[in-house]
Amino acid sequence: MLLSFRVANHRSIRDEQELSLVATEFNDGSGRDAHVRVAGKAVSVLPAIGIFGANASGKSNALAALRFMRNAVLESFADWGKHPETVPREPFTLDPAAREETSFFEVDLLLGRPGQKTRYTYGFELSDERVEAEWLHAYPNGSHRQVWFDREADRPEDEGGEFRFPGSGLGGRKDEIKALTRPNALFLTVGATLNHTKLAAVHRWFLNNLWLVTSQHDVRNRTEWTRERLTVENAGAEFRERLIQLLAGADLGITGLTTDPDTGEVQLLHRTPESEDRPLDFWREESLGTQAWFAFLGPLLHALDRGGILLADELDSSLHPRLAAEVIRLFQDPDANPRTAQLIFTTHDATLLGPSIAERPLDRDQVWITAKQSTGQSTLYPLVAAKVRKDDNLERRYLHGHYGGVPRVGAGELARKLAPPEGEERATA
Repeated sequence: MLLSFRVANHRSIRDEQELSLVATEFNDGSGRDAHVRVAGKAVSVLPAIGIFGANASGKSNALAALRFMRNAVLESFADWGKHPETVPREPFTLDPAAREETSFFEVDLLLGRPGQKTRYTYGFELSDERVEAEWLHAYPNGSHRQVWFDREADRPEDEGGEFRFPGSGLGGRKDEIKALTRPNALFLTVGATLNHTKLAAVHRWFLNNLWLVTSQHDVRNRTEWTRERLTVENAGAEFRERLIQLLAGADLGITGLTTDPDTGEVQLLHRTPESEDRPLDFWREESLGTQAWFAFLGPLLHALDRGGILLADELDSSLHPRLAAEVIRLFQDPDANPRTAQLIFTTHDATLLGPSIAERPLDRDQVWITAKQSTGQSTLYPLVAAKVRKDDNLERRYLHGHYGGVPRVGAGELARKLAPPEGEERATA
């Protein structure tokens, strides 16, 4: 499970921002007991959080930063090696000084079986040329921090950086991994490639998590991926049944699905007035909303099955607010989500803050807001920083700008921008 994520100097995020999935005192019961203690306190972890904000405020960049960290962990050894003196990072572009500063990424994780979970802190800093710092700390059995490794590129002549391995926490072939770690490769990636057991466990979390779903841009790819899951040996039948249940439950008139024997394309079955099931051509006859829901269900079920983290950018783009709310509730239901999968989504849909939707699906500490400063920097902060009360109408107060994160545009302001100067008439063709 993900406890928190911190990032600085990536895209529109300049100063360090933190996204936390640890439940607070404002939580009314959605948090899941993590069976660990942090700083002496028992921790509950949120199964879902939503990031709200105006257009271009940085919502998508928060998810992009998580994906960048994942890609760095998975690709730095092999792919970055094709250009051994560069790092493909994306620092804040509106201030030239940011190019000279490092980009920072760090996660707090809980790994292991229920009752035997260990907290880890893993992170790194990057410049344009190399990994400037990297670290992995562990807290086994809720104990004090163990530094498994710390890396710093203090001197230009250091080949892979200066490493510290205090204590015996990490173990394994540390010197061999260090020797193979290029200046622009992550030690964690190299260690996992060499099958170091403890490093591979953390690396595996990145491999199996942070699945990104975007609005309409990747519907065809996700549709194909979902279709392929239907044919997986031993798992295809169960997956098909669950997929049909979620399709039918969305009130789209769908009763089942079939696969065209000639083309292999999926066809969804619809009710007819004659009480017969009729297949529709998926791409020519189905609505965009139906296509988006089908494409979304593959990654959704994959995350629930594996206990992974699903990143949904613009969850509301093709889903009715009630359907989006039900997606959130799937992650919050222990029976539907026994493996403690997590959902991190961005949205413009203020109805998810209630009371337009019966039983608001988000507790107060599950709501985060992005705002864009006048300098172009994005800030990310929790709704609870505004000291919201339990009985506040969050939807109305958010739309009225009490919490920030909404466009500063007055009623009729855009029309006035296009109006001709006073005393003049707009030319017509």
